[in-house]
Amino acid sequence: MTIHQAQQQLKVQLYDIHEPSEAEAIAAMVIESMTGWKRIDQIINKTLPLTKPQIAWLEQITSELLMHRPVQYVLRECWFANLRLFVDESVLIPRPETEELVDWIIRDLKRVGSGVQSTRILDIGTGSGCIALALQSAMPSSAIFACDISQKAIEVAARNANTYQLPVNFILADILASGAASALPHIDVIVSNPPYIPQKGRASMNRNVVEFEPSIALFVPDDDALIFYRAIADFAKTNLTEEGSIYFEIHEGSANEIVQLLGELGWQNVELRNDMQGKERMIRVQKVEK
Repeated sequence: MTIHQAQQQLKVQLYDIHEPSEAEAIAAMVIESMTGWKRIDQIINKTLPLTKPQIAWLEQITSELLMHRPVQYVLRECWFANLRLFVDESVLIPRPETEELVDWIIRDLKRVGSGVQSTRILDIGTGSGCIALALQSAMPSSAIFACDISQKAIEVAARNANTYQLPVNFILADILASGAASALPHIDVIVSNPPYIPQKGRASMNRNVVEFEPSIALFVPDDDALIFYRAIADFAKTNLTEEGSIYFEIHEGSANEIVQLLGELGWQNVELRNDMQGKERMIRVQKVEK
């Protein structure tokens, strides 16, 4: 079996559970993981035969993919902001929209010039550490902190930080707990992609998400879908510096509710931003002292 034949075979098998474009992307990721070659090199070397160990590996990978297991978990890796991160089922798979949020923060902070040298940033609900590590990589002079309620998530994030020798400070903490303010540092910027999907939305979601990604990182109660935004905004009243900012990733369709909530809690200069698909998925707010 050649590289090209293997890729075509995998694509055809994936057509039963994925759209053609997604099946093609997954097949390319698998072949890249197996060979170390990007797509152009896969094309150049498409007639090369696979070794017996490669064929056996591919068969195992295919069986896992056909069980709807996300390719990122199957391969134990995910690219985010030019960082190849380790991921497993204890952390959410990083999404492209979150890269846009990171880019917004970096652009804002670099715009203030030397101020970035002493900026202290806290990533709440860090998961794989993707946000914190991308920020630390782009702004090495900043002090980056990251917290999560999950010990396993902290271990994954720390593993990724060690891979790139990035000095992010990881903290095991629950932002919903009463002692969060004392357990976490005072900072200049808060960023969070918190759980925001109501439990009732579970039924309409894909199997590869609800059956494999951690529920604790996805879902919130139907009767209090904004619980994390409220908790973080309250936490920021004591732990965010004067004129500090919060950057949130938000659920599409919830923008107006979140803006209203933040206004009621005493925040101003609220800015909504669309993602590349034109959906309102990001918010920045600044602190206001009453």
